[in-house]
Amino acid sequence: MVRLPLTPAELARGQRLGALLRRARGERSMLETALDARVSPETLRKIESGRVATPAFPTIAAIADVLGLSLDAVWAEVNQPPKGAEADGPGGSRVSDLAS
Repeated sequence: MVRLPLTPAELARGQRLGALLRRARGERSMLETALDARVSPETLRKIESGRVATPAFPTIAAIADVLGLSLDAVWAEVNQPPKGAEADGPGGSRVSDLAS
């Protein structure tokens, strides 16, 4: 199976997801968080750094649960357009488009 390259919008969402998880983790260690979520520390590191911009839903759900984040809050923050950009500008899509 050939995987298409990620779009700039997908890469930006991955960066926002990683930043959100790092902030939510706070002082908690990456190792502790990963083990509690039953994911590898390497997976968590890659997600937090944005190297894995489109992680699997069960992975994000498990990490969010461990960090006390609702999936609604994660979705809302990750899908916000970058500051100064329009929600449906070039290469972007509105949250309503993504939900359908």
